[in-house]
Amino acid sequence: MTEASVSDVCAVVVSYRPEPGALAQLVDAVVPQVGAVVLVDNASDGDWQVAIGARLAAHGGALLDQPRNVGLAAAQNVGIDWARRHGFRHVLLLDQDSEPGAGMVAALRQALQALSAAGPVAAVGPRFHDLREHRDAPFVRVAFPLNRKLWCDADTATIACDFLISSGALIPLAVVDEVGPMDAGLFIDNVDLEWGFRARARGYTLHGVCAATMHHRLGDDRRALPFGRGQIVVHGPPRLYYMMRNRLLLYRLPHTPRTWIAQDLPRVLAKLFLFGVLVGPRLRNLRCMLRGLIDGVRGRQGEAPVDLAG
Repeated sequence: MTEASVSDVCAVVVSYRPEPGALAQLVDAVVPQVGAVVLVDNASDGDWQVAIGARLAAHGGALLDQPRNVGLAAAQNVGIDWARRHGFRHVLLLDQDSEPGAGMVAALRQALQALSAAGPVAAVGPRFHDLREHRDAPFVRVAFPLNRKLWCDADTATIACDFLISSGALIPLAVVDEVGPMDAGLFIDNVDLEWGFRARARGYTLHGVCAATMHHRLGDDRRALPFGRGQIVVHGPPRLYYMMRNRLLLYRLPHTPRTWIAQDLPRVLAKLFLFGVLVGPRLRNLRCMLRGLIDGVRGRQGEAPVDLAG
């Protein structure tokens, strides 16, 4: 894949109180792979903005500092709009805790071009590896009672899947125009899931690309389960609020697969038990999860209530 072929790709990075060193690594890794990088920062404080903003501007990009934390989805939409205004045809979404592997964007762009010859493709994404895990994360097909996990092997170039994590997703802007922007009402969690379901309902496909690799940190921490039952991904209490609230918001959407809802419902009880009984801070976790469920039933969207943020 030639350099010119990825010049129509704009990377959209969203940050919120980032670790400056890790963010600089991300920028250094992605700048040579795309036409420009736009960093949408959700009102973080720090001297790091000056150096990174200058680095981005020198390569045709920009730092768009938001006056407040508008959430992941709204920030992605800000970056997507910037890419559209500046003539780009594709966006590459990235979180602040991701680092693209060498040649990732070229591999994604090449796969997207090949797959699009067979039908409409909403997005392609890389296989990613959390360095705290022993292997790459799988791609997923929704099934009942459990999702099907699909891993890359030596004979696999691409894997059709039902959703992709937003970080690393390469999306044609023509698809965004058709499917619509990210759902800002969800604020942060399940944004990628909802958009993927919406795209699939409109007849588009999603694919994982095995030749494209990325490091990505999933969750805030890892905790060991009792009795040697392995480890679980741990999120802070406010994030648990969004996870619980937004899954209920997804349940009521017409494009959410009924199969996903049926196999996700038991996860609600599982998470209440894991984070309300086994993993601390138990009482605060439980309070945030129950509030999320209540607000999900009420249909509340946007940022979490102020009393849950502290």
